[in-house]
Amino acid sequence: MKKVSNVFYITIALVVLFVLIGAIMPVRFEKVTTNLNAFISTNFGWYYMWLMIALIILSIFIILSPYGKIRLGKDNEKPEFSTPTWIAMLFSAGLGIGLVFYGAAEPLFHGFLDSPLSEAGTEQAFKEGLSLTYFHWGFHGWAMYGIVALSLAFFQFRKGERGLISSTLKPLFGDRMNGPFGIAIDVLATFATIFGVATSLGLGAMQINGGLNHLFGIDVSFASQFIIVAIVTVLFLVSSWSGLSKGIRYLSNTNMVVAILLFFGVLFIGPTMLILNMFTDTFGLYLQNIVQWSFRTAPLEGDNRGWVDSWTIFYWAWWISWAPFVGMFIARVSRGRTIREFMIGVMIVPTFIIAIWFATFGTTAGDIQNSGIDLTQYSTELITFNMYDQMSFSFILSTLSILLLMTFFITSADSATFVLGMQTTRGSLTPPNTVKTIMGLAQSAVALILLYVGGLTALQNTIIAAALPFSFVVILMMFSLFKALKQELKTIKRIPKKK
Repeated sequence: MKKVSNVFYITIALVVLFVLIGAIMPVRFEKVTTNLNAFISTNFGWYYMWLMIALIILSIFIILSPYGKIRLGKDNEKPEFSTPTWIAMLFSAGLGIGLVFYGAAEPLFHGFLDSPLSEAGTEQAFKEGLSLTYFHWGFHGWAMYGIVALSLAFFQFRKGERGLISSTLKPLFGDRMNGPFGIAIDVLATFATIFGVATSLGLGAMQINGGLNHLFGIDVSFASQFIIVAIVTVLFLVSSWSGLSKGIRYLSNTNMVVAILLFFGVLFIGPTMLILNMFTDTFGLYLQNIVQWSFRTAPLEGDNRGWVDSWTIFYWAWWISWAPFVGMFIARVSRGRTIREFMIGVMIVPTFIIAIWFATFGTTAGDIQNSGIDLTQYSTELITFNMYDQMSFSFILSTLSILLLMTFFITSADSATFVLGMQTTRGSLTPPNTVKTIMGLAQSAVALILLYVGGLTALQNTIIAAALPFSFVVILMMFSLFKALKQELKTIKRIPKKK
């Protein structure tokens, strides 16, 4: 434990305090998080909107600007991982469980249950439901990941700084980042990471439990979810001990294989031509409306502000809370790539993959809904499995989904454990197994407490609360990165080229 910093001890103390309060006063805890969620959504919804818009603009500017040719490392450095493996790793860490949890459910909710723009159940609402799902999972979120990851990778691999959030702010605050102010920033990032990942682990446990109930009749209960989290915790800790190049790399590639099998299974068993046509039509609708939806705060009484709070604001907060974890992980596996290659890979490739995934699952669910079978009557974690019941090879599809949830669960937690180890050992690229174990147990404990005190509602409330303080750090990172890139380009221009 010689490598650990004060960030480790402060964060663990805060997590222990949170877990004890949740265990001792679950009802009171849920009420407080609900009130906090309502306050933040009402008063800071506009702020989240502007922050995500600013990230999109900055990302596009960096891709098109001369800064894009700067390499994340030495000028002659080559990428550590192949492009397919790199994409698999950032995809698995950056999405994971949520993609399976909401794959069929979210487009179905937007199109047939609570449509914010058109009458629910109409053809227009069906298409808008898919497009709004792309909106929540597309360019905005990956711009958040991209800017945070780019900042970390640039300062760590180009400038030789430690792989810490606080190190990215040195152009603004200098050596003050080496003292208490820097510690506070890193504690904030670590705390947000634990809660962001714990939310996804909670979602994963809920849906794995739902799938096992659907297939084998296992009770949907906190006890079942406790056992699921315990088993998966052991598995991801074993994986984390094997290191980045083995455990996470192999798991990420496994994720992609299982995801591809499940995707093509649903694509070809489901209404294939309708899926392809809906994807083409609704992706165009997404691109056509992205600017308007980016500014949609629904300020008037008849604008359905509740929907914006429950979905858009929740997602923007989720992306923010995951940003320190995913950003640090993506930065770690992206050494040697140019900034332009990095930003295009992080923003565009995942958005396209996400859109075709949701189009496949959402269109299939919508088609079944239109046939007269009401899938909206089921809880979120059971919708996908009840959709499979109306398709051929339903048992195989359900089994693949549970397997994918398990591997995503392990990969996300494994990646987060590695990143938390880095954040609490002064940016070490090889954090001790003891630290990774403690951090892995911490995020699992938080996930269990959130499931215990209120299930999905508590998970969503906590995400929004945890994201707000870190969002201010993201703004500072944007200014710091732009200042550093500007100076780096001047330095490159002053260096004479070799003949």
